[in-house]
Parts: sequence; structure tokens; C-alpha cells
Amino acid sequence: MEFKTDIIFKALGDPTRRAIFQQLSREGEQTVHALTDFAGVSQPAVSKHLGALKLAGLVRDRRRGRETHYSAEPKGLAPLVDWMALYGAFWRDRFDRLEDLLKRMDQ
Repeated sequence: MEFKTDIIFKALGDPTRRAIFQQLSREGEQTVHALTDFAGVSQPAVSKHLGALKLAGLVRDRRRGRETHYSAEPKGLAPLVDWMALYGAFWRDRFDRLEDLLKRMDQ
């Protein structure tokens, strides 16, 4: 069973998908055509990347006539933020313990 964080990490692990997500986050809604021009890869490749980002909950799409418009879904990052907060607290605790141990060793 794959966890939501795993899907997000896989989606953002690819540099082209990261760039597309960043482009949508910065510039707002864009068509597949505009994203293809930006990414410098084929339209089918961009569509595949967008599919992975959509599966991860990082983008949403909207049909308008014959075109599909995509926009970033920043709320999709919430599971990743929660995961980082959990492990951030874990490592802060470990570093605090190490610091205490080193202080005791210096005495």
C-alpha cells in the first residue's frame, strides 16, 4: 500500500514535474500547450507528468472547450508538510539530546 506522502515524493522527485508544479504555482493556471512550451518536452510527456501530479493531488484540471487548463493545488502538499513537521520534531529532540550529552562530556 502506497501512502500519500510516497505518491507526493514520487511526483516531485522528477525534475520536470517539479518545474511544472513550480511554474503553475508562480504563474497560475496554464494550458497543456503553454506548459509544453515551458517544459521543452513533448505534449504527451507533459500530459503524463500532469497525470502524475494530479494523482498526487498537486494539480487540478479544468476543461474549457477543446483545451484543458491546469493549476497548482498547494493544499496537496499538506501531507508532506505534516510528515516534515513530524520528523523535524524528531530530529530536533535528537540534536537537543546530543547537545546535552556533549555539554556533560565537556564538564
